[in-house]
Amino acid sequence: MARISNRALMSSAIAAGALALALSSGAAQAQSLPYGDPGETEGISGGDDAPSGGGAARGGRSIGSASGGARIRFQPYIELNQSVLARLEPTHEVLTYSSVAVGADVQLAGRRTEGAVSVRYERRFAQSGDIGSSDTISGLARVRHDLIPRQLTIEAGGLATRTRFDANGASRLGSVETGDNIAQVYSVYAGPALSTQVGDLAVKGSYLVGYTKVSTPRLSVQGAPQTQPQAQGDIFNDSVAQSAQVSAGFAPGTVLPIGLSASGGYNQEDISNLDQRVRELRAGVQATLPVTSELSLIGGVGWQDVEVSSRDAVRGPGGVPLVGSDGRFVTDKSKPRQLAYDVSGMTWDAGVMWRPSRRTSLSAFIGHRYDSMTYYGQFSYAPNARSSLSIDVFDNVSGFGSAVGNAVRGLPTDFAADRNPFSGDISGCATGAQSGGCVNGALGSVASAAFRNRGVSASYSRMAGQLRLGLGAGYLRRKFIGARGTVLEDANGRTDETFYVNGQISGAIDRLTGFTVGIYDSWYKSGISDLGDVNAAGINAGLSHQFTSRLVGNAAAGLDLLSRKTLPDELIATGQVGLRYNF
Repeated sequence: MARISNRALMSSAIAAGALALALSSGAAQAQSLPYGDPGETEGISGGDDAPSGGGAARGGRSIGSASGGARIRFQPYIELNQSVLARLEPTHEVLTYSSVAVGADVQLAGRRTEGAVSVRYERRFAQSGDIGSSDTISGLARVRHDLIPRQLTIEAGGLATRTRFDANGASRLGSVETGDNIAQVYSVYAGPALSTQVGDLAVKGSYLVGYTKVSTPRLSVQGAPQTQPQAQGDIFNDSVAQSAQVSAGFAPGTVLPIGLSASGGYNQEDISNLDQRVRELRAGVQATLPVTSELSLIGGVGWQDVEVSSRDAVRGPGGVPLVGSDGRFVTDKSKPRQLAYDVSGMTWDAGVMWRPSRRTSLSAFIGHRYDSMTYYGQFSYAPNARSSLSIDVFDNVSGFGSAVGNAVRGLPTDFAADRNPFSGDISGCATGAQSGGCVNGALGSVASAAFRNRGVSASYSRMAGQLRLGLGAGYLRRKFIGARGTVLEDANGRTDETFYVNGQISGAIDRLTGFTVGIYDSWYKSGISDLGDVNAAGINAGLSHQFTSRLVGNAAAGLDLLSRKTLPDELIATGQVGLRYNF
C-alpha cells in the first residue's frame, strides 16, 4: 500500500505541475506538422536535423559594442551548496553532501558570430550515508562564425551531461543520484560550410566531424547479468562520426521556370564497441516548382548505399563471449568484419515547402529510403519575440554518437538552457528566440548497437510578463542492427521506444526574488531485454534571493520516482540550500 500511495502522490504532483505550466501558456496550441528539407544543412549522420536558429543573445552582462560590433553577454559564477538526499523506497536512508560548483553562461551576438555556451563543473564531497564524492560536468554549446560573410562559415558545438542507465541500455536525464549506474556523456562536433554563387549556379558544401564518449564506472549496474551484457550490446563507449555534403543548382525562374539541383553526401560513424561501422553514400537530383510566392512543390530521385558492419567478441570456453574489465565486450580483431545491414538502390522524395512569413515555415516530405517508406519534416513558428514553437520528424540510420551530435546541432545558436535547481544538470531542452530543441530522446538509450532511428521532437517557449515557460516532448523508436554469427545477432530487428516530456516555468516574485519549477517524465519501453520497461518522473522547485548585486541565496527541493517492472520502485526526496556569487 505504501508503494501505491507514493505513486499516487507523485502522479498528483506531476499533474499539478503540468496544469500550472499549461495555464501559464495561455491559449496557444501546438500543431502536429512534420519537417525537413533534404537539400539544406545536414547533421552528422544525415539530412534530418533541424536548421539552426538565429536571433539576438539574451541575459548576462554585456561586453563590447552595442552598435554594430560583436556583443558578448558573459556571466561566470561560483556556488557553495549543502544538500540532503532521502531515499524513501525501497529502503529508508538519508544522505548528505556539500558541493562547490563553478560555471559560466555566455551568449554571442554580432555581425559575424553568434552562439551560446552554458557550462558548469561541480565537485561533491560526501558527508554521511552510502554516497561517494564525485565530479560532474554539464553544459551545452553552439557557436557559428562567418569566416567570409555569407560564403564560408565554421560552426562548433558540444554537450556534457550525466545520465542514469540500466543494464538494458535505458538511459535518462534528471537523476539526482551518484554511483555505478551513472554515466557521464560528452559529445563535440565542428566543421566548415561553404555557400557561394557562380552566375546563376548556387554551390554549397559542408564537412563535420564529431566525437562522442560515454564514461562509466565498472558496469555492475543493478539488474545486470554478471556474465555478459544485454542482447543489444554493451553500454556505448565512444565513436567518431563524419559527414560531408555537396550540392549545386539554380533557383526557379533563373535558368528554367523550375529549380534544379544535384547533390551528394557521405556519412560514417565508427563505434569502438565491436568495431561497428555505419556508412552511407547517396546522390540525387531535386526539382522545385513554385506554386505561389509562399508555397513550393519539391520532388527528387536518387541513389543510396547504406552498410552497417561489425566484428564479433572474443569467445571463451563453450563459445561464451568475453567481457573486459570495463564491463564491455572484448572485440575479436582477428576475425573479419561482418555485414549486418546492406541496402542500396534508388530513392525518391516528394513534399512541400511553405513559408508565408519569416516567422513561419513548414517542410513536409514522404519518400522511399533505407528500403522502406520514410517520413520527415519540420515546422517552426515564432509569431513574436516572446514565443516560439518547433516540431521535428526524423528518420535515419546511425549509432548513439551521431544521434547525440545531430540533436545538439538541432539546437538554436541563441539558446537559453534550463537546469535542474537541485543538481544543476541541464534539463535536456533549450529554446531560442525563434526555435528550440531537445536532446532527451537521443540520450534515451546508451546501448552500443547501431539502429534505425525514427521519431518526433517538439519544443515550445513563451514569455508571459515576468514568467518564462519552456516545454519539450518527444518520441523515438530504435530498431537495432546486428550481424549474424556475432554477439549482436540477438539484437537484430528488436526495438525499443522512448517517450519524454519536460516542462519548466520560472519568473520573478519581486524585485530581488525569483523562482523556478520543473517537471519531467520519461518512459522507456524495451523490446530487447527481460529487465522490462522503465518510467522515471520528477518534480523540483527552486527559490533564489539576491542579497547584494553579486551574492545570491538559493534553496531547492524535489521528488523523483523510478519505476521498473522487475525491480522495486525507487522514491527519492531532495533538498538544498546554497550561495552563489556572480563575478
